[in-house]
Amino acid sequence: GCRMRTLAWLGISSLCLGAAWAVPAKEERRKAEKPKADLALYENPDLDNYDLTLDNYGEILDLSNYEELYDYGDLAPKIEVGTLAPRPKDPTALPNLATTAETPKLQPPTTTSPVRPAPVPPQGVPSCLLCLCIGTSVYCDDANLEHIPPLPPETTYLYARFNRIGAIRASDFTGLKKLKRIDLTSNFISWADVDAFRLLPSLQELILPENRLTALPELPRSIIRLDARLNRIPSTGLRPEAFRDLKQLQFLHLSDNQLDYIPVPLPESLRSLHLQNNNIQTMHDDTFCDSQDHSQIRRALEDIRLDGNPINLSLFPNAYFCLPRLPTGRF
Repeated sequence: GCRMRTLAWLGISSLCLGAAWAVPAKEERRKAEKPKADLALYENPDLDNYDLTLDNYGEILDLSNYEELYDYGDLAPKIEVGTLAPRPKDPTALPNLATTAETPKLQPPTTTSPVRPAPVPPQGVPSCLLCLCIGTSVYCDDANLEHIPPLPPETTYLYARFNRIGAIRASDFTGLKKLKRIDLTSNFISWADVDAFRLLPSLQELILPENRLTALPELPRSIIRLDARLNRIPSTGLRPEAFRDLKQLQFLHLSDNQLDYIPVPLPESLRSLHLQNNNIQTMHDDTFCDSQDHSQIRRALEDIRLDGNPINLSLFPNAYFCLPRLPTGRF
């Protein structure tokens, strides 16, 4: 009986010891098998929901509010200016010096196409340094000039207004055979050489208002327009019969001067005569018309202004019979 109890106790003890040893072994086996299962899962991932193409790119990744959610303004890289380029991190990014193109060498000029020197600016035309030369026109307005500058020989039109020119010499326009217009408005001109304009064969317009002239020089026969308003010219400052031979003169404007009488004789070509604001007090019956030829008609002379003078035009009724219009003035 005692032996049987001892065997039963030994059997129970063996079962308990076996169970105790089996639990750790099972845990160790399960731990060893779990990495294998996880590895198998990563070896065969399910990518059915990650089929990223250009068609569904916008559906899977919504970047519409990306800039609103993240503000990287403070994290913007700062650019430092230096004298050397930064070293590239990737050595493969360095350029291959072996394949770099060589600097082309300059070829000497060939004899078939020689190198010509740069054109030298024309000499003897300093007016184009002080003024603006466009074609054959020279513009010297408001250039603080005190005399007429040397002009290019091809000059056709000269504008030298609003300067400080005080005198006109005969040499100022020597050789300018194509000069058609001279405009010297608003200068300080008080004297002009008697031959300053006479030798200009193409001169058609001489514009001299707002100066200090006390006498008019001799004019070329090609003149069409003379404007010497707002000067100081008395009747003694005009040569006797100064305008008789100017067969092309059409516009004679001498208003705002110191004339005592109308300069006669006036050429038949004259169309406009402005003598207002002078000191004219009288006239002759043949000032405009030939008193011996009552059939005469001067159709060209349509504009005569004598207003601003002390003359009473109604005292000379026989002086206007050949005119298409009566002069403007006090009757």
